[in-house]
Amino acid sequence: MTTELAKKLAIALFMALIAGGLAACDDQGPAEEAGENIDESAEEAGESMEELGEDMEDAAED
Repeated sequence: MTTELAKKLAIALFMALIAGGLAACDDQGPAEEAGENIDESAEEAGESMEELGEDMEDAAED
C-alpha cells in the first residue's frame, strides 16, 4: 500500500467517524454523551491513522 493511499484512507475513515459522531450529537441526554464519546474515539482514530501514514512515509523514504 502506498503512503498516498494510506493517507487518503485515513482521511476518509476520520471523516466518516466524525460524521457519525455529529449525527449522534443532535440527541439530548445520554445520547449526547455517547456522541461525545464517539467524537473523541473518532478523533483518536484519525490521529492514529495520520501517525501510521507518517510512519509509513518515513519508512518508505529510508
